Amino acid sequence: QVQLVESGGGLVQPGGSLRLSCAASGSIFIINAMRWYRQAPGKERELVASITTSGSTNYADSVKGRFTISRDNAKNTVYLQMNSLKPEDTAVYYCNAGLISLATMKFSDDYWGQGTQVTVSS
Repeated sequence: QVQLVESGGGLVQPGGSLRLSCAASGSIFIINAMRWYRQAPGKERELVASITTSGSTNYADSVKGRFTISRDNAKNTVYLQMNSLKPEDTAVYYCNAGLISLATMKFSDDYWGQGTQVTVSS
């Protein structure tokens, strides 16, 4: 069984900062890319940022220069530092990982956390 557990969401004023964390645990053989997605009410889920095992990163244009994704491979944890937050960043943020579990020994990109709410409002 593999679990991804997010933390760090909350309510913040425009211009503020939050740091999200996502820890993967359970029967994991190896983790490849880790990603953050978000879904705002009435909108489709969108990719916010991704990071490979070696640390290569990609960002959505809407968050470039404001968000930073990082990971600690020893802890199977990915982070999302969000600065200069805007009301349009309000969404549920989901962690996603591509990994091989010990149970299946097959690669899958379909491992998700439960989501954490980020609300940017004055």
